[in-house]
Amino acid sequence: MNSPTTSGIVAGRLSEQQLADNFSDLHAPLDPHEASVAADRCYFCHDAPCVTACPTDIDIPLFIRQIATGQPEGAAKTILSQNILGGMCARVCPTETLCEQACVREEAEGKPVIIGQLQRFATDTLMAQGIHPFAREGNTGKRVAVVGAGPSGLACAHRLAMRGHDVIIYEASTKAGGLNEFGIAAYKSTDDFAAKEVDWLLKIGGITIETGKALGQGLNLSDLTSEFDAVFLSIGLGGVNDLATSGADKIGVTDAVDFISLLRQTDDLKTLPIGRNVVVIGGGMTAVDAAVQSKLLGAENVTIAYRRGRDRMAASEFEQDLATSKGVRILYNLQPIAFHGNGSVVEVEFEYTADTPNGLQGTGETMRIPADQVFKAIGQTLETSEQLKIERGKIAVTGAGRTSVDGVWAGGDCALGGEDLTVTAVAEGRDAAEDIHQTLMGKA
Repeated sequence: MNSPTTSGIVAGRLSEQQLADNFSDLHAPLDPHEASVAADRCYFCHDAPCVTACPTDIDIPLFIRQIATGQPEGAAKTILSQNILGGMCARVCPTETLCEQACVREEAEGKPVIIGQLQRFATDTLMAQGIHPFAREGNTGKRVAVVGAGPSGLACAHRLAMRGHDVIIYEASTKAGGLNEFGIAAYKSTDDFAAKEVDWLLKIGGITIETGKALGQGLNLSDLTSEFDAVFLSIGLGGVNDLATSGADKIGVTDAVDFISLLRQTDDLKTLPIGRNVVVIGGGMTAVDAAVQSKLLGAENVTIAYRRGRDRMAASEFEQDLATSKGVRILYNLQPIAFHGNGSVVEVEFEYTADTPNGLQGTGETMRIPADQVFKAIGQTLETSEQLKIERGKIAVTGAGRTSVDGVWAGGDCALGGEDLTVTAVAEGRDAAEDIHQTLMGKA
């Protein structure tokens, strides 16, 4: 039996029960009484600031009022009409920096209405009944290809299907869901929810998913534009930034996104190896998710090292506080300069940094942290050889996702635009679908 103090990268550091407890819901779902009490705190503001703060423009006061009056199914339809992946967004959306931060209760009392948990209550209630509240309009005879079955692609496909178009989604992986299925911490999406939400979404009809296909792997853009009336690209960011650091090729140094994906697809967490001393390099949500889950798997010491200050971290304060509450140490103003070890990593050497008028610079002072496992979470990159205009490493778009290629739209992480959030991706997919619909029907 291994334990948190067992040396090296090993499986089974914790018991099955400990793992089950560690990877249970981050926020337990509300029961009807709890939801009613929470809904009663809403002021139902006119021109509510929470709506403005929501990337999908959900009518938050309306859906909370519907919950308060005993109509959770109606509340769910209000949510889903704007955000068809409202169930997952209720779990993973950084509400603490969006709608809840804008809540009038937050400003007055420092305690906002728990909008995210109320959204989950409503959408879960509807989905548990097997209800799909939307129906397709008359068939238009138009066919649209969606490349990528992540949040943006799914949202686009659903809205197009609802408008009467036939949609084929091409997905590189063996499962649909994208980031929701492969890239989100397991304690944020329990009980295989991502897959269940996809199955529920497909009840609209008119959508076919073909897996194992991607641009450059059985698909090319010119063929798609010839075969289909329109194309929507939601291909995500498939590449990972390189870490140009001495020893980065040592055993035990891997990408955080691969670790999270493996964890999400592992049936038995006791079989997943984790180091005793884990170091995560990066400052975003992926870094926090990798670090927290390392700790939950039984790693004794887990450290996040970020090259800038706390205020520059992409991960929210809530996520940073969550990490530290689980025993993760976060160190700021450190950049890796070498990975030491004979074949396998045993130590990471860092240099302290400082923000200067000439940008981030090393101070010359160094320190070392023991590490038998290192996860790199330093950002992802676009992978496409297609003839699309690229700006700042992403597909350039105008309006509601129109690319430089006629008849091709793009959204989600691969497209230049808003924040790399599930909720933003959903909004971009939805809006692109409406633009595609208007174009195909000769209204734009």
